[in-house]
Amino acid sequence: MKMLPDFSPFLSNWTGSGPRVGVVMSHGFTGSPHSVRPWAEHLAAAGYAVRVPLLPGHGTTWQDMATRSWREWHRAVDDSYRELAGECDFVFAAGLSMGGTLALRIAATRPVAGTIVVNPGLVLDDPRAVIVAALKYVMKSTPAIANDILKPDQDEGAYARTPVAAAHELKKMYKDTAAMLPRITSPVRVFRSTVDNVISNASLEFLRARVQAPVDVTYLGNSHHVATLDNDAPEIFAGTVDFIQKTMAALAGDGSSLEKDKADEQA
Repeated sequence: MKMLPDFSPFLSNWTGSGPRVGVVMSHGFTGSPHSVRPWAEHLAAAGYAVRVPLLPGHGTTWQDMATRSWREWHRAVDDSYRELAGECDFVFAAGLSMGGTLALRIAATRPVAGTIVVNPGLVLDDPRAVIVAALKYVMKSTPAIANDILKPDQDEGAYARTPVAAAHELKKMYKDTAAMLPRITSPVRVFRSTVDNVISNASLEFLRARVQAPVDVTYLGNSHHVATLDNDAPEIFAGTVDFIQKTMAALAGDGSSLEKDKADEQA
């Protein structure tokens, strides 16, 4: 049965054992927490504290989104990170599509334990991106590429139209974040759909070229772009828990550097 999209933010508190672990997660461009809610719920059931904010300009109208800046989107995720950092011993960043970009940005600017991204964006493939700064003044919106999902009866709850002004903000965020990728020092787990009609392999190759920390890629052969609602979603969910557990086991053997970074941030 097709479920109506739930645009509300997601919040769960830590209920696990051992060190308190949190995950800050972000949805994608023109989407909402609905697209990653099953992922967040799985991590919450595993005992982790989870925060999925509704990014400014999302879950309302595309006209509202057209008035927002990429720094507002980053600030919403960063605020959720800082909230978790005040409650947890370790925080991971995660995200889908543009949410993956935001997660990588958090990893580059905050002492995260690790990062999990699904079909992250770093390169705008649309040829109109070259002129998007001027195009936004003559074209307010374009038809959106939404619901790129192989599994039937799924609706990610994205806008039917993409505001061109927001696409310009996305371009600026990609550029600014790309310059920060070499700062990432914690491991990155990538889930990449072999068929993605929204983001090409150029973003993954760029990520691999710029991030010096370990990058582990799992390819998804039975999902399209919104893989968190697609056939391979269980693999993403289980793989995320496995990544967190293995990362935490490694930190248990040598967690001094991360604790120092956390102390430096709070100082």
